[in-house]
Amino acid sequence: MKRLLRGVAYAVIPGEVVLVVCLLAGVRLPGPVLAAAEAAALVLLVAEAAVFVRLRRQGHSNRSAVRELVPEPVLRLTGHELKLMWSLVLWVARRRHGVGPDAQAFGHARDQAAMMFGFTFVCAVETVGMSYLLSGWPVVHAIVLVLDVYSGIFFVIGLHAASVTRPHVLTADALRVRQAAHVDVRIPLERIASASYQLLFTHTKEDGVLNLAVCGQTSLTLELSEPVTAVGLLGKERQVRTVRLHADDARALLRALTQARTALSAPPGRPPDRPADRPV
Repeated sequence: MKRLLRGVAYAVIPGEVVLVVCLLAGVRLPGPVLAAAEAAALVLLVAEAAVFVRLRRQGHSNRSAVRELVPEPVLRLTGHELKLMWSLVLWVARRRHGVGPDAQAFGHARDQAAMMFGFTFVCAVETVGMSYLLSGWPVVHAIVLVLDVYSGIFFVIGLHAASVTRPHVLTADALRVRQAAHVDVRIPLERIASASYQLLFTHTKEDGVLNLAVCGQTSLTLELSEPVTAVGLLGKERQVRTVRLHADDARALLRALTQARTALSAPPGRPPDRPADRPV
């Protein structure tokens, strides 16, 4: 039943979008076509609601019931958009996500700021230009304006806001590496075999390697004794044993990481050695 509903949704929802665009553009559609489309959408909603209620009665939570009904890529894309919007709120409020009282945060958005703001300016100019060119077609003008403002301005600013408000986070037992709102990997300190400062501007795609480049560069390389799981934007999982990341102050992150690893491995009652600013 769930697979059948998903198949029907894949057919009905795009059809509804096409009908809405046609109606906004002033295209006159036959009455039977509109009636059939609305009937299909209504039946789909009723069926989805019935299955949702049945799943709740079977003991599923609201979240798990929605996951059973909605494909994971759709949920993850929707969640990503919501994270970007929430990052804008955090950025305005000067707050950060996932940084506890006993954690150390290391930003990684400074080197991309000029590029992102420049890209936002270009998108704004393009939006004004398209608005002027399409001023004679009100419906098309409105649709393109909404798409341009959202995807060309708010989306880009949201990406930068997510990078600013979601820094790398170091705690007593793990390093949480992040990139905007789509990468979030927790690495236990005991799995870090070595950490070194290594400035790289070229990254080839390799199995088992996670590159979190900022403006094409990474400055810290972590070699792991055991792999960790990295989840992609659409939910694809892969095991990685090498993580390359960038930080605004990579040497400070390396020193703090070395100190945390030393404290974790030090025998009880013995103070940790003073960390050195060198590969470990």
